[in-house]
Amino acid sequence: MTARLLMIEDDQRLAGMVAEYLSPHGLQVTHATTATEGLALLKRETFDLLLLDLMLPDGDGLELCGQVRRQSALPIIMLTARGDPMDRVVGLELGADDYLPKPFEPRELLARIRAVLRRPPYSPTEHRPRQVLQFGQLEIDIDARVARVRGAEVTMTSHQFEMLKALAEHAGRVLSREQLLDLVKGEALESFDRSIDVHIARIRALIEDDPKHPRRIITVRGAGYVFAAAQE
Repeated sequence: MTARLLMIEDDQRLAGMVAEYLSPHGLQVTHATTATEGLALLKRETFDLLLLDLMLPDGDGLELCGQVRRQSALPIIMLTARGDPMDRVVGLELGADDYLPKPFEPRELLARIRAVLRRPPYSPTEHRPRQVLQFGQLEIDIDARVARVRGAEVTMTSHQFEMLKALAEHAGRVLSREQLLDLVKGEALESFDRSIDVHIARIRALIEDDPKHPRRIITVRGAGYVFAAAQE
């Protein structure tokens, strides 16, 4: 079944590349270069998901995100070259479903689109507490999809965040490599072409005080990994 996507993006070359890549995967992309054009299309036609650039020639993408969310439950993935983490936080709080910084890999965009389309629709009447996992000085913000150590945000890929999230949500439990793969592949990973051990090593380099002697993600020889439930 084909899903219809609206991409509001002023970079026509990027939009063309995205449309060409997504088309064989059952995703039809309609492109608008301005906020005005995008809003007009949203009023006339029905779409399954919105890819929204935050820097548009005739408006701010964050404002447009809020406007769209007030009017519908259309899933929204924000795209931006701006590096300010607050853009991501504000956009998610306005109701966006996900956030992908430029430049991005088309395969990761495809994975995120599929993950968002699998989720239950957004409900503006929901008032749930923000999902934040706290382990000592390590904070994992599920909604903003960021991790912080001693208040400082660490930069990690979507793959790394999903694996860290899976480990943290099963803190204190030994997870085999196969179990980790099963937990992660249903979210941001559509394919997993590198070993679990390589990803774990990279995550440790980001969150451990001493990656060579990890205290947060511990190796259990012959069994897998365990995320320490008690941390400093």
